[in-house]
Amino acid sequence: MQIAKKPLLRVEAFPEGRGIRLAARGALAPLARPVMDRINKIFIDEKPISSGPDKFIFSTWVPPAPSRAFDRMLSAQVAALTRRPVPDQFSIAVMRACPNDCIHCSAPSRQGEILESNVVKDAIFQAMDMGSYLITFDGGEPMLRKDLPDLVASVDERAIATSFTSGYHLTAPLARQLKNAGLYAVRISIDSPFEKEHDRVRGRAGAFSDALDGVKNALDAGLLVDLFMVTSPHNIDHLEDAFSLAANLGVHELSFYEIVAVGRWASHEDEVLTDDDVLRLERFHKEKNRAPGPRVTALPYLLSPEMFGCFAGRRWIHVDGAGEALPCAYMPRSFGNIKEKSLKEIWKEMTHYQWFQGRCSCQMRDREFREAHRSILGK
Repeated sequence: MQIAKKPLLRVEAFPEGRGIRLAARGALAPLARPVMDRINKIFIDEKPISSGPDKFIFSTWVPPAPSRAFDRMLSAQVAALTRRPVPDQFSIAVMRACPNDCIHCSAPSRQGEILESNVVKDAIFQAMDMGSYLITFDGGEPMLRKDLPDLVASVDERAIATSFTSGYHLTAPLARQLKNAGLYAVRISIDSPFEKEHDRVRGRAGAFSDALDGVKNALDAGLLVDLFMVTSPHNIDHLEDAFSLAANLGVHELSFYEIVAVGRWASHEDEVLTDDDVLRLERFHKEKNRAPGPRVTALPYLLSPEMFGCFAGRRWIHVDGAGEALPCAYMPRSFGNIKEKSLKEIWKEMTHYQWFQGRCSCQMRDREFREAHRSILGK
């Protein structure tokens, strides 16, 4: 199956094991081969969400193949090799308000005007023009934004649209509207697979029920659903319980991120994952992707220097609720406001920043980086 075609590069997919193997053809094939090898390492060894004769869905983080967005994803991998990176992922906080009061919130401000619809849409168009293939709506709670379906509809076939949510206000009618508008997947956050603990971390009774209701409504609407858990020393021992919850709910994917000492968690630098914890997530990722159940994506493993490296400032732009462009949602270092500067200008400055050269793991875990940026970390 041919899944991508450019004048000098053709990518074909062949069934192999549980997934597919990619092969490059054409004049640029030698350049693309290291990228193909890295992608194949994952695609061949791990289970996809679905694999059919005409369509392959590996993850909620990856566009379906074949599609124009998948083609652009491969182009972005090659561009990174040739030191011409594009912002693979563009995320934007479209709402400040949130019903929760999370103890680890990286964006605790709930005050101020929200970004105007035309500003959000213009930023999305700029990101897609620059090569972004993954557009993510963030918050606050994005489901509180009344024009969210309209914003989702502004993402064309060049990219996939996803949204984070706590599940709050993700009603059955809204889920159907988002599906009809073109939303690819929804990421429903949990902090614990246990109701009492989740509600404690979220600062609100009923938060766990909202998450489960949101899952059901999204699945019923035909959306891909990713259960997203920020792992910390407080829940790292409950990976199996989280997997069981994801399997029982029937979601497509279970993603693990790592807690970052920023925002309300800025003073908890000693309460983050250790290197052994990250290795534990890697082992869990590999084990579960060779067994029945939902796909597991451990981002600390996939974004390690040995794999794709951290995307912050290299392959990701995040825009906060005030319009400030950050290297990622967890690094509060602004490179300009989208109301005043173009994304292209911001991206040029960001990618030339001295700390964003080469592949590395999350720099917010690096003490040298944190010391150099102490004034912006909220501590």
